[in-house]
Amino acid sequence: MHQLKKRRAGVLLHPTSLPSPTDSGDLGVNAYWFVDFLKNSGFTVWQTLPLGVPHSDLSPYQCQSVHAGNPRMISVELLARQGWLQSTEIYLTGAEADWNACRACLLKEAFTRFKLHADDAMQTLYGNFLTQNAFWLKDYALYRALKEQHQEQPWWAWSTKYRDREPSALAAAKQRFAPEIAQCSFEQFLFFQQWKTLKRYANERGVLMFGDLPIFIAADSVDVWAGRKNFRVDSKGKPSVVAGVPPDYFSATGQLWGNPHYDWEYMQSNGFLWWQERLSTQGTLFDLVRIDHFRGFEAYWEIPANAPTAMQGRWVKAPGEALFSVLQEKNTVPLVAEDLGVITAEVTALREKFGIPGMKILQFAFEGGGAENPYLPHQHEPNCVVYTGTHDNDTTLGWFHSMSPQVQNYVCDYLKTNAHDMPWAMIHAVFASVARLSIVPMQDLLSYGSEHRMNIPGVPSGNWRWRFTWPEVPHGLDQKLRHLLGLYGRL
Repeated sequence: MHQLKKRRAGVLLHPTSLPSPTDSGDLGVNAYWFVDFLKNSGFTVWQTLPLGVPHSDLSPYQCQSVHAGNPRMISVELLARQGWLQSTEIYLTGAEADWNACRACLLKEAFTRFKLHADDAMQTLYGNFLTQNAFWLKDYALYRALKEQHQEQPWWAWSTKYRDREPSALAAAKQRFAPEIAQCSFEQFLFFQQWKTLKRYANERGVLMFGDLPIFIAADSVDVWAGRKNFRVDSKGKPSVVAGVPPDYFSATGQLWGNPHYDWEYMQSNGFLWWQERLSTQGTLFDLVRIDHFRGFEAYWEIPANAPTAMQGRWVKAPGEALFSVLQEKNTVPLVAEDLGVITAEVTALREKFGIPGMKILQFAFEGGGAENPYLPHQHEPNCVVYTGTHDNDTTLGWFHSMSPQVQNYVCDYLKTNAHDMPWAMIHAVFASVARLSIVPMQDLLSYGSEHRMNIPGVPSGNWRWRFTWPEVPHGLDQKLRHLLGLYGRL
């Protein structure tokens, strides 16, 4: 049974955007306070971005593993409460400029104390984690050790023996880097334990955890390095074609993502095992998952690897029906389809065949198409998720102020409001929609402008860093939201 059989509402907030004394929001006390804020407000869904390990640009959509969790989210404060750190260490190092180095030291200290003081039950829990996740964790921990050894260079720039996974070289590396491999494995254990505890806390308070799954993965990832057969790359890791999208709302020349394409024929030959394993991990983390760029499962945009822009691409059919038949048979985590952009009748038919809810973005509703625009509230359908905007959009207030006077007048006319009531008029419309789930980014609940947006597509740096603090949350906001959610039947 899909989680969206009743009317719900939720908030989009990545854990890194939570308040924290460190350089990033984490899974500590502020995450629990946020769950309490959701419950008090009447929300029953917390949507995040992908939880994986990003590269230096911090994009959660270009991760180093489809299974591993981001160690930046590990709460050192919770480790201190468990006895794996002395609480004074956190405050002594909290003012350090380089929190990455500081965090690494703290996590090493936690592992040392864990090995010395963990009781039998905790040691058993850790051993079970290593065993149950060995199918991805062994390769990932070795990948991380070798990546550090090569100054974080992509795997195809490593020493040839490591790049090409020569058995004798890998065996020697496992011995040489055994401490680093063990440390990485322990950190993954900490992440999954902290997330599991947070998810249980949320679920006990009626809040579902809603994840996000990028369709494609980073070329520089353990998945491509250790599983080249799944991707259209040569023996040295070089792709002949890469992923992206044609010109659209976000870019006049399309988006050249550069991710390697899947070898769908090979994947289908073993029953899409790679996807089964990927969705299995997501099912341990979330109650439902948004699958990004759903249209790529019906047909994907294939771009020559040496093309200067995405405009040189072409559509190629994908085995989406066969894939989702397998995933449905295996009863994997419920999905939501990100079906934005160039959507054909075939894409809609694929989504509807498997009963997967689609998405509506209210910011898209007023920029062409008149009364037939599918994003306008009167065009919505119950089996969908409606947003004011997503992580890729401007904040709703910023979007409104960037619109022409004509569009602003149209928005106000349609919503029967005025410019001074933004973004709350849009929030009201999202809550009032017949869509069974409505999601509002935290920035919109705080009435923030463009300077608070999470990501600007196509801009390579400066994204994914937005955070809020509790003093920024207006007094009584939770009760205001609870009233609205009750008004629109979403409590």
